[in-house]
Amino acid sequence: MRDRLKQISLVSFPMVTGGKGIHVVVPLKPKHRWDHIRTFSEALARLMAQEAPDRYLAEMSKAKRKGKIFIDYLRNGRGATFIAPYSPRARAGAPVATPVTWDELEAGADPASFTVETVPRRLGSLKRDPWADINTIRQR
Repeated sequence: MRDRLKQISLVSFPMVTGGKGIHVVVPLKPKHRWDHIRTFSEALARLMAQEAPDRYLAEMSKAKRKGKIFIDYLRNGRGATFIAPYSPRARAGAPVATPVTWDELEAGADPASFTVETVPRRLGSLKRDPWADINTIRQR
């Protein structure tokens, strides 16, 4: 997803959700309507699923997801829910939705390792906030 967005000059920021997913956040200057952003997101998800159907899925059907990555473009609709950064989840182990870097994901960061006990230590040891630039990005 990062590479696909980069091809069209969009910078993105990942966040492990405290579950199985990764939210990919693309900061945008306010220009387009919600429905346009959702349509763009759906088209991108469907294109990726069409090009690599053995790897990606753009349909919500849980039965079809086995062994595939579900690209949930529906998160981009007006009123859709999104877990806020650093929010704990009401799940076993108390995982926390945590902003990470693309390098951390590529290195195999385990989303289950970000918990209410480990995230404070992580924040204290970081040299730089993984999302430090998110509010400086001016892209359309």
